[in-house]
Amino acid sequence: MIEKLKNSTLIIGLVFTLAAALASFVLTWVYFLDEVFPLMQPYLFDCGIDVVGAFVGAALYYGTWRQESDGARTFRLLNVFVSAGFLVNSLIYLSMGMQWPHPVTFTFIMLSKLIDLVLILNFYEYVKLTLGFEGKLARWAERAIPILFIVEVVILLSNVFYPTTFFVNAEGAHQAADFSFVEDLYRLVTSIIATILIIRSESPHNQKVAALTFIFLPLFNYLTTIGEFGNASNYGMMLMSLIIMYCIIFNDKTAKLASTETELNMATQIQASMLPSIFPAFPSREEFDLYASMDPAKEVGGDFYDFFMIDDNHLGLVIADVSGKGVPAALFMMISKTIVQNYAKLGVSAAEALTKANEALCSQNKMEMFVTTWLGILELSTGKMDCSSAGHEYPAVCHDGRYELLKDPHGLVLGIMEGSRYKSYDIELKPGDKLFVYTDGVAEATSTTGELFGMERMVDALNTQPDASCEETLSVVRAAVDQSVGAAEQFDDLTMACLEYRGAQGK
Repeated sequence: MIEKLKNSTLIIGLVFTLAAALASFVLTWVYFLDEVFPLMQPYLFDCGIDVVGAFVGAALYYGTWRQESDGARTFRLLNVFVSAGFLVNSLIYLSMGMQWPHPVTFTFIMLSKLIDLVLILNFYEYVKLTLGFEGKLARWAERAIPILFIVEVVILLSNVFYPTTFFVNAEGAHQAADFSFVEDLYRLVTSIIATILIIRSESPHNQKVAALTFIFLPLFNYLTTIGEFGNASNYGMMLMSLIIMYCIIFNDKTAKLASTETELNMATQIQASMLPSIFPAFPSREEFDLYASMDPAKEVGGDFYDFFMIDDNHLGLVIADVSGKGVPAALFMMISKTIVQNYAKLGVSAAEALTKANEALCSQNKMEMFVTTWLGILELSTGKMDCSSAGHEYPAVCHDGRYELLKDPHGLVLGIMEGSRYKSYDIELKPGDKLFVYTDGVAEATSTTGELFGMERMVDALNTQPDASCEETLSVVRAAVDQSVGAAEQFDDLTMACLEYRGAQGK
């Protein structure tokens, strides 16, 4: 629903911008009928700028409406308001040329001034998002500029009751009132602050220069023409600045975002390739059935599972969750998986394997990352499973056709403290018993209303089909999670593993 709303907003903005361009074109065509409307002749130059500007604004909007780099939405809003400015200016000229009633002209001028205010605020938001502002001045501006904007809007609206900053004369032209200087205060303060912050930002020089054109091009235009051509040429300068910013800032940010997404996709593929994915895992072994899955979230995480034969009579099963997201978590996951498997294959207890793995991870862990880990070593001849947990989620064990959480003893997560020791405990599996292990992405899956799926619902889901195969069990839990969270975005990996013990003779 949220994505549909976002897409609708984009389409509405595009439709409005195109409509503004077409409207400016139609209105300007009217101006050329100088024999019918001779008073419109002086405004042809301004209206020509309106037409070109509005169509260029529409093209620029269309070129960016599917892109999602930093500040992309704010950039599109800038295009919409510039196009709106061109349209309103066309209406002002039409009103003056056709000598419409003063309230109509007054309304159009008021709209034009409001658009100017919103443009300035949107520009500040855009450069803040794309260039990144820090320091005391940035924090002060974050509070002060919105307040100044509201004050300016109130002062502007006061002109409805009294000519505070402007009025419309008998010829329908806009003229300054006694307190017109107040209109310039917000523009002046915001522009100066934005200029200082842009110059002080750590962005590349070409991006700083591109951003500053939005302030200095209109100023240069006004000084050189002394306001001869009205607001239309000023909007043209703003549009030229938008094109410059698009070519430099916007494209740079989009390219970096695309590069980041490529790297994340590669990390996801590398992460997935490290996990066992061929099932049945050991077709020649009839003592057990095993299935595992990891459904990655949008952002690369550090969940992993692993299973391996330690010797002919012992099977190792691991499930773990690395702290953090992104490429660092994926790399730490690969290291952790290798270390835990290597120590487990030494033939030591589960607790000793985790103790040794913790020492190895702590020794060179400059990033101070950690990993919750559960390790089980199943003796296939007896069904006895030696287990140990490093701060991981409680396993669920199915005895006599019913799953229950096993609140096992927890040690510290791996990688956080040297010298940590871990406790072993046993699970006695009889033929037909199952073990279900998972990461917190299952229990903490969250709906659009903020409600967690929770371990209780997970156990209830497991008990809806306790006799299901291992693969079917994971499908049942995943379906329950999907039903609970609805359309909410998945923010964490969903990793699960299920082991069924069939007995020494595979019965």
